[in-house]
Amino acid sequence: MTTEDAAHSATEKKGLPPWVKKAIGIAVLLVVLVIAYFILAAYLPRAWAQNMGSLIDGSFAAGILWGLVIGLICSFVPLLLLQGAWTAFRRHRFKPVQIGLGILAVIVMIPNLLTLSVVLGGNNAAHAGERILDVEAPGFRGASLVGVVIGVLLFLAAWAAAYKYRKRKTEVTTMRSELAQHAPESGKESGR
Repeated sequence: MTTEDAAHSATEKKGLPPWVKKAIGIAVLLVVLVIAYFILAAYLPRAWAQNMGSLIDGSFAAGILWGLVIGLICSFVPLLLLQGAWTAFRRHRFKPVQIGLGILAVIVMIPNLLTLSVVLGGNNAAHAGERILDVEAPGFRGASLVGVVIGVLLFLAAWAAAYKYRKRKTEVTTMRSELAQHAPESGKESGR
């Protein structure tokens, strides 16, 4: 057996090139994701509406209350988590922390995304979900939107307050350092 035959048999044992294996893996993942999307799009809007309908049980006041609470919490908390991930990114913290905060933000957003899929969805499950929410959870969809708006406004107010606090803290630190530099000079002049 020559060296060429040995090299040829070694390449045959390796199999497919790495880029082909990655391409096949990505294609399989995309097919699985598309299938999962169609299955979940046919199931989740109706299931979410049924769960909210059984929780609210036709009460207009309960629909408004639950809509406000879910809309507010599921918009305010994810924005805080994303802000934390951005702060960790700016400070070059450990990357899994950023990924974990991003995943947690998406998980907390799921109820608002499900309500959005009922409202904006065009398939049969979304239409069934709309009918269920109209009858069994009146006021939920509108109150959920109001809760989202309030959550975003609260986040913006908290962000503005934190920005103002950091800016004032920097100004006070600058003034103190300038005062400390000038204080010894004024003490020497008064001593003469």
